[in-house]
Amino acid sequence: MVDKSEKFSTLVRVGYFSRAILYSMLGLIALTSAGRISKGTNGVFEAIQDFPLGTVVLWLMVVGLLAYALFRFASTVFDIENQGSDTTGWAHRLGHAGSAIGHLALAYSAYKFATAGRDSGGGAQEAASGVLSMEFGGVVLGLLGIAFFATAFFQAKKGLTGSFMHRISARAPNQTRLIGGIGYVARAVVFLVIGWSLFKAGFMSGGSDQVKTLGDAVASLAGEGVVFTLVAIGLLAFGLFSFVLARYRIIPDMGVHGKVPQFRA
Repeated sequence: MVDKSEKFSTLVRVGYFSRAILYSMLGLIALTSAGRISKGTNGVFEAIQDFPLGTVVLWLMVVGLLAYALFRFASTVFDIENQGSDTTGWAHRLGHAGSAIGHLALAYSAYKFATAGRDSGGGAQEAASGVLSMEFGGVVLGLLGIAFFATAFFQAKKGLTGSFMHRISARAPNQTRLIGGIGYVARAVVFLVIGWSLFKAGFMSGGSDQVKTLGDAVASLAGEGVVFTLVAIGLLAFGLFSFVLARYRIIPDMGVHGKVPQFRA
């Protein structure tokens, strides 16, 4: 019989695998297809849908990205990765919350493509419009932007210091440190763009059309020459790195009561 800890671990690994597909496709499309990357995240899901069994892959991504988002929410609420409750620890945990919300939005986009295809609609802008219509909606989006800024900072720090290796099995390939470092720095740049779009929409009356998803953020860099190329290569590296994480990431064990996992590094 599979216990709760093993089910939890399997779901998280499916999440990393789904993230690997997403970032690999994003990097490849950015490097090879100006037309598709101009469509942002929709262009990525369109490309996946064109695969043999593309709809099956999209459903796998729905489950995986949702599982990864829940893992990051658990990281925020239960501190399953032992970040602590001091200022730095909460900054990490709020960064995880921003990542969770971002991947939840990606899971929803994948779901819309799996069920409605290319007629799936507006996605992030629709959600942002709904939030802005609330009494404190602007503040919510602005604070989410700040959470993405925090995430970007810690992503860059991970990439430069290699601290992420502490939570990866020693059996991982020798190139993991290099590929992961490049990927995290590129991801930090993209998260800064997303954070700034949310900050402007929330605190600077930028409007919901300012909000950028993962693919939109990459597309917005398309006119930046070498910066765009380096970010695209970095995102492809992050996709490859995520495949490594799907196999070798040390996943926290679920606690004996099935609620609060325990980190086993």
